[in-house]
Amino acid sequence: MSRHHQALMVWVAVLPTLTVVQLALSGLLEAVPPLLRPPVVATVVVPIVVYVLLPLLQRVRSRVTKR
Repeated sequence: MSRHHQALMVWVAVLPTLTVVQLALSGLLEAVPPLLRPPVVATVVVPIVVYVLLPLLQRVRSRVTKR
């Protein structure tokens, strides 16, 4: 897989996940100092992206490219 495809897959996985997690945790994050919010969100988002979304996207990509 080229670096361009890999970068696109990471972007497709990360951007919506960040958006959804930030919206879902917005009430809880209000109490967290602004400098600590990104690490808190990253702690939730990174495992979702690495263990769930990227493997799923890789399977989808391999099925699509085999056609």
